[in-house]
Parts: sequence; C-alpha cells; structure tokens
Amino acid sequence: MNRRRGAAVAIACLFALFAWGQSPPPQQPAAQAQAQSGANPVQATNDAFVQKILKEIAGREQEPAEKVFRNVQIMKTTPAARFLTIMNLGYSRALGVTCTHCHVEQDFSSDDKRPKRAAREMAVMHRGINDQLAKMQNLDPDPQGHFINCSTCHRGAVDPLQSER
Repeated sequence: MNRRRGAAVAIACLFALFAWGQSPPPQQPAAQAQAQSGANPVQATNDAFVQKILKEIAGREQEPAEKVFRNVQIMKTTPAARFLTIMNLGYSRALGVTCTHCHVEQDFSSDDKRPKRAAREMAVMHRGINDQLAKMQNLDPDPQGHFINCSTCHRGAVDPLQSER
C-alpha cells in the first residue's frame, strides 16, 4: 500500500469514528507528530492554527460547534474540539491544503473564498452518497459500513483529477 493510499485509509477510519460518535484518537505532541509526518509544513501550519483556536475557546471545547464558532453550516452539533480535528485531520489533509485555502485568516467565519463555499457543496454531495450507500443491499457486507469521504476522490490534491489513483 503506497503512503498516500495509507493516509487515505487512515482518514477514512478517522471519519468513520466521527460518524459513529466515538472519540478521536489522542492527539500527539506537535513536535512528535511533525517528526513522524516528515515535518510536513502544511500540517505544521494547520496544527498551529488549531492550537491557537483551542486556546481561544478554552473551556468550551465540548460545546456544539455552532455555539462556539460563527457561521457553522455543517456539523453544527459536533463538539467544537472534534470539529477542529475534523477540519485539521480530515478536510485539510484530504485536499493537501492549509486552513487559509478555504478560510480568510483574519475571519474564519467569512464566506468570501470560493473553496469554502465549494467545500460546503461537496459536503452535501458526500452526505447524499453516503445515504445511498447505506441503503444498498447487494454490496459485500462490511462491519464498518460503506462510506466515502473527501479522501476517496481527492487523495491529498485539491483537484481530484490530479490525485494519484
């Protein structure tokens, strides 16, 4: 299994945990995570954003994302800390981008950037596909269920057509 495919599988498992309402795996210290990831500068940038935001919301991490952050339109009831983890380890890794690819750095709630609006549309598509997969009766049984996530197509690239297959 190549490294990119392995990362996609790991992200799929992470999304499955979130979908089932289980707790995410414990966070590694940033230095250890960077050493293991080969000091990925994109991930280091995102980790720094997440750490800054976690400090800003200290004491409110378990409140619903819609109550902690402005302009949350998907995953509204997800606890704020888990919401950040999904954005950091799910969305950004699936596309291989920093937070500021979709977000305005000074105002993460802004909808000014087209990629953020596109991500919301993709999330609606993703949910629809997963709803259809759940209804299918003739797929091979899978105890974890059948689902897709951003990595299913993007595999670390903004443009799925440019991703390694």
